[in-house]
Amino acid sequence: MYTITYKFEQKGLSPITLNNIEDGQSLLEVALKNDIDLHHNCGGVCACSTCHIYVESGDDFLEELSDREEDFIDRAVNPRINSRLSCQCVLQEGDGSIMITLPDQSQFLGE
Repeated sequence: MYTITYKFEQKGLSPITLNNIEDGQSLLEVALKNDIDLHHNCGGVCACSTCHIYVESGDDFLEELSDREEDFIDRAVNPRINSRLSCQCVLQEGDGSIMITLPDQSQFLGE
């Protein structure tokens, strides 16, 4: 089981920590199941970059970065070395703690 902390760059949003999260799910799925608004225009199939996140810690617990994901990250707003697409960050078998930051998504509010 995992403990996942979602932090937010957007002002006014406090971090959310989720406990006892089962493996086999993507960080996007976990967010949506727990009412965390995380944009995902393509429906979570690695065809856009709107579910872009920063993995602050716990990257070892996630499925490895694929070439396809890396191509889409290059199209994301403000990509960094720790950028990932949350739809591709599947929790591997095991347990641990993961901390991620959601970039400010207010730029997408008009979509």
